[in-house]
Amino acid sequence: MTYEEYMERIRSAGDFSDLFVLGFSLLSEPIYCSHVGSYEGKQAIVQCAIHAREYITSLLGVELARYAASTLKSGGAYFVYDVDPDGVRLVLDGASYITCDVQRGFLISANGGDSDFSLYKANANAVDLNTNFDAKWGGGAENRRCPSSESFIGYYPMSEREVNILADFTEAIRPEVTISYHTKGEVIYYGFEGQNDPSLARDEKTAALLAAVTGYTPILTRNSTGGYKDWCIEKYDIPSFTIEVGSPALPHPLDEGVLPEIFEQNKEVLSALLS
Repeated sequence: MTYEEYMERIRSAGDFSDLFVLGFSLLSEPIYCSHVGSYEGKQAIVQCAIHAREYITSLLGVELARYAASTLKSGGAYFVYDVDPDGVRLVLDGASYITCDVQRGFLISANGGDSDFSLYKANANAVDLNTNFDAKWGGGAENRRCPSSESFIGYYPMSEREVNILADFTEAIRPEVTISYHTKGEVIYYGFEGQNDPSLARDEKTAALLAAVTGYTPILTRNSTGGYKDWCIEKYDIPSFTIEVGSPALPHPLDEGVLPEIFEQNKEVLSALLS
C-alpha cells in the first residue's frame, strides 16, 4: 500500500460521515477527522495511528466509523484517523519523498542509519507522539531522551504540532470517553498513576465491559506516562483507554489481512461505551 492509497481509504470516510481536517502535520499533511452518530448526548473521541507503523488502526477506524454510522443508537463519536501522517508516510513510502537533504539525513540517522522505515513509530521530528503529552511527562520506564524511531519524549512536553492539534480538539469537544487504538497484544490498558480511587474503579468497570465485548484482556497501566490516554485521565478525569489490536504473535507492522478479524472484535466497542 502506498501513502496515497492509504489516504484515499481515510478520505472515503466522507461517504458516510462528516469529514473535516483538524490541522496539518509538521510536513503539512492533513490530519483527518469525521463524526458519526448524533451530535447530542455522550460523545467519544477515537484516535488512531499516533504511532506510524500502527497505521492499520487508521483503516480499522474507517471501518468502525462506517459501522457506527448505521448502528449507533445514542450519542456520537469523532474519529481522528491519523495523528501521525508524516510518520505513516515514512513507513509506507520511505524518506525519498523528503526533498530537504538535511531533514532526510536527520530522519535516517534517528532511524539508526536505516533507510527502511517500516518499523518507525515517531513523527518527522523523531518524537514518539504518545510520550509527548503533559501527563507526568518523562516518567515512563522506556522513555528516551534522544531523537529515535520510538520512545523519544521530545525536548519538552507538548512540543509537537500533532500533539497540540489533538489536545486542542479534545479541549474543544470535551468528550465523555476516549479510545486510543494501537497494535498489538489484544489487551486494554486503563488507569493512570495518581488517579483517584473512585475514577479508577469507574475505569476498571468500563475496561471489564470492553473486555467482554472484544475478548481482550484488561490491564492496569504501569510505568507508562505522557500518552494521550494518560493526559485525558489526568486533565479531564474521563474514562480513557488504550486498546491494542492484533495477536501478539504477529509481526509489526500488522498486515491488512488482519483487518476483518480486528474489526469483528471491536465493532461493538462504541455502542457499549455510548449506550
